[in-house]
Amino acid sequence: MIELERDGDVAVLRLAHGPVNALDPELCDAVADRFRELATDPARAVVLTGAGRAFSAGADLRRLVTDGEPYARRFVPALDGLFRSVFELGKPVVAAVNGHAIAGGAVLAAAADVVLMADGSARIGLPELVVGVPLPRVAVEVVRYAVGDQMARALITGAATHLPGDARTTGLVDEVLPADDLLPAAVERALSMATRIPADTFAFTKAQLRRDALARMDGAGAEAAATIDLWIRRGSDGWTQRYLESVTRK
Repeated sequence: MIELERDGDVAVLRLAHGPVNALDPELCDAVADRFRELATDPARAVVLTGAGRAFSAGADLRRLVTDGEPYARRFVPALDGLFRSVFELGKPVVAAVNGHAIAGGAVLAAAADVVLMADGSARIGLPELVVGVPLPRVAVEVVRYAVGDQMARALITGAATHLPGDARTTGLVDEVLPADDLLPAAVERALSMATRIPADTFAFTKAQLRRDALARMDGAGAEAAATIDLWIRRGSDGWTQRYLESVTRK
């Protein structure tokens, strides 16, 4: 599901889970576990990218429809764990978005310190609301931190996906690069962040900057159960199935 390579002091973590790196509990847990291990790994920085034609196309909605409530109850907490593991890592993290980054895939990229995206026809965005499901609180806070409150509202309620250049204007993407340059540039950016700033100073400052967002994640409380309930409802009432049929026809 994931591949870990070393490029000097940079750990390159590549999602390699099916044709579009769809997020499911197994992938979420595997990546979260790896990021927790990276906290004490000798690597000084991390690059997160995808194998194949996608960074990640988001949640495996077909499993939500077919597996129903047990799947939703396992998946949503696993998704939270994935996003937090990336968001909290006290080392530089650069997302190298090599293809589509949809819904949870876009949030995963936004959890990094820097987001680079390959130029081309791939899209990035947050269509959860038209899928019929709410973003979990952790995802909302990751997006708010990445782009600010006003743009987060526009991106989440707009429920659209964007080409790389347009995504750069929203703040979801920091820089758009030719596809062949993407991974080398991401490794270079990650290493630069790791070598120009003492590791302990970087970790301390990153925690300072993200402290309020993390506190709001911790304060979600009963909202977490309500989020899961809505995912269960959309998996069973036909809304998400109709969404899947609509995108398949395009």
